[in-house]
Amino acid sequence: MRTLKEVVKARKPETIAVHVSMISDDLSRIIKSTGGEYSDKYEANILPTEFALHQNFPNPFNPATKISFDLPQDSKVSLIIYDLLGREVTRLVNNEFKVAGRYTYDFNASSLSSGVYFYRLETDGFTNTRRMMLVK
Repeated sequence: MRTLKEVVKARKPETIAVHVSMISDDLSRIIKSTGGEYSDKYEANILPTEFALHQNFPNPFNPATKISFDLPQDSKVSLIIYDLLGREVTRLVNNEFKVAGRYTYDFNASSLSSGVYFYRLETDGFTNTRRMMLVK
């Protein structure tokens, strides 16, 4: 994860107007890097330093689970769910542009049968697949 100092670079403004503009830009960058979410808890690490697809939680699940991934840089992203035979079940993210940060998506499988499913993250330069189990 990158630290706040890496996201917001130190600069010396010439005027107050430039300083206000820089603060506004920095706040926008921070909000984008956290997906617009905020917390009253301090986190020294804001942005991931490498691509990652995390294990869903809970697993096994019934009927819903959460799938998280990290993007160290802005990327086009697809997050696809497949059944055991490799057939596409759904796309949680369909080739969408995402800014760097951590993302979590809910997957509701209430209309699916019990069994093993796979979820695959595809980005610019990174692909990974993990397994999850739906137990009804």
